[in-house]
Amino acid sequence: MTDEVNNNGVDAAAAPEAQAPQFAIQRIYLKDLSYEAPHAPTVFKKEWKPEIKLDVDTRSNKIEENLYEVVLSITATASLGEETAFLIEVQQAGLFAIGDMPELQGAQMLGAYCPNVLFPYAREAISNMVNRGTFPPLNLNPVNFDAVFAAYMQKRAQEAQAAKQQADASAADA
Repeated sequence: MTDEVNNNGVDAAAAPEAQAPQFAIQRIYLKDLSYEAPHAPTVFKKEWKPEIKLDVDTRSNKIEENLYEVVLSITATASLGEETAFLIEVQQAGLFAIGDMPELQGAQMLGAYCPNVLFPYAREAISNMVNRGTFPPLNLNPVNFDAVFAAYMQKRAQEAQAAKQQADASAADA
């Protein structure tokens, strides 16, 4: 009996197990959108030199086996002094099929790659709402979600290390 080997020298029977992790975008959708211009129309008479504040957050939920919803939330606030010119809240979401992969790689997909996919859609929604409010354009700069995810993972590692040290110290005192 001979073993089948494909052209790449890989055992054909083992090939399905050797497949690379799989990823697919199932759907991208706007989950929530809120726009307020509480001081309109008086704010239009003021010189337009706003202070722009952005809050960015992501979260993910497992919907079913290998299917995840990732939600990118962005809140953009433009203020002129003490007055809010506009406030926009966007929740841009997507359904992503993510096959079996190592835990860290899966976490990076959910925490960095998927938000990178969603960001241009959220940026466009914010830009459109600012335009409809007749304010000057607001073009958001790209966000480096890979760096944000790396900082988050480093913070988690530091917290875990501190908790371990505290537990070790408590055990030594007992």
